[in-house]
Amino acid sequence: MEQKKTERINRILTHPSYKAYVFQNAEKERDRVFCHHDMGHFLDVARLAVILNLTEGYGQDAELIYAAALLHDVGRHIQYETGEDHALVSARMAPAILKDCGFSQEESEQIVSAIATHRQVEVRDRKDLNGLLYRADKLSRPCYCCKQEGACNWKGDKKNRQLIW
Repeated sequence: MEQKKTERINRILTHPSYKAYVFQNAEKERDRVFCHHDMGHFLDVARLAVILNLTEGYGQDAELIYAAALLHDVGRHIQYETGEDHALVSARMAPAILKDCGFSQEESEQIVSAIATHRQVEVRDRKDLNGLLYRADKLSRPCYCCKQEGACNWKGDKKNRQLIW
């Protein structure tokens, strides 16, 4: 990405609310033995989504892909507290950050839609930001080498038992 394309992404990374949410996720997952919802996961999702976008010709803007990937699980800590679906919580948290970071209303709506639906199998095959985020999120998990794979509550068909890109 060009420098000007990364400026808004770097604003997300340094946004006080974003940093607080990422920290709260880490606190809630401190003793978690399964996959974490942290910067490594966010970047894996972003990079996989960009690869899918390029190789499968989705035509989506890489900056919007990165924004959606960075924000898609920021509400995970709330799910641990209340049980509310973190996709919906994250979709509520994202607009304020996106606005502060210079994203337009239209861009924000696309990103928030992808965040809200990133756990809904119905969007899996869509060739838009929603489908990209869904697929990249699922592909990001390396179940094939996870020491906890046998104890994981992901159903067998969701587990990545081989490397796919």
